[in-house]
Amino acid sequence: MKKLKRSARLVEMTRFLLSRPHHLIPLTTFAQRYGAAKSSISEDLAIIKEVFENEGMGELHTLAGAAGGVKYIPKVSREHALAFINQLCERLSQPDRILPGGYLYMSDLLGQPALMNEAGKLFATIFSNREIDCIMTVETKGIPLAYATGAELNLPVVLVRRDHQVTEGSAVSINYVSGSHKSLHTMTLSRRALKEKSRVLIMDDFMKAGGTIQGMVDLLAEFDAKVAGVGVLVESGEIESEQRLLQDYVSLATLTVVDAKGKEIKVEPGNYFSIE
Repeated sequence: MKKLKRSARLVEMTRFLLSRPHHLIPLTTFAQRYGAAKSSISEDLAIIKEVFENEGMGELHTLAGAAGGVKYIPKVSREHALAFINQLCERLSQPDRILPGGYLYMSDLLGQPALMNEAGKLFATIFSNREIDCIMTVETKGIPLAYATGAELNLPVVLVRRDHQVTEGSAVSINYVSGSHKSLHTMTLSRRALKEKSRVLIMDDFMKAGGTIQGMVDLLAEFDAKVAGVGVLVESGEIESEQRLLQDYVSLATLTVVDAKGKEIKVEPGNYFSIE
């Protein structure tokens, strides 16, 4: 890459860091890339670090030594997270989202990359200090959220299927019981998709009693894998805590009222801010 002026180098370095979250980048990489001395690179990184922290964009962690470098950790401020969650609750509370049977229509929001990217940043922030090897979700609506979170944590996504596909090779299948309807379902995961003893972050778009997520937890046990955390975009507030199949999870929003007859929906912030 040709030698850049400092202003252009700062822009390019920022782009480079933003596209590689949670990835340790040696200072020599920047020095060789921009034809600059390490001392100049260090000064540039100090400027970028200050801007990131002041603007609530995340943190730059510097590791000293021969094997050291710099790592960008995406994080959002509490103020930014609160504003996003309130906006999400407001959009989910629109009366025309009520579907027959008292269901909530969310597909349009799940299909908006900008919205899912922001949600992914919130989950990447809350789970940034946990050791995680990959993200897991079950097809299909949880996929956008899982990929958005995976992009911010720089982690691969593992997709659990409802039905086994021949193109997946040999797979592990389990039956699980829906926590809300008490009906029996099947989920399957290719043996090649997940390494044994992996630390997995489970993501889902909606949780009622937690049967689907508990199914993924049971599936992970077949791989001797560990649950590193559970993130949910929206949880149902109709289920009592003792009826939930799991208690350790992070939610952005809670659906408290769905009145199909009165055309009323109430959505409140989830437990995101109560998690340590």
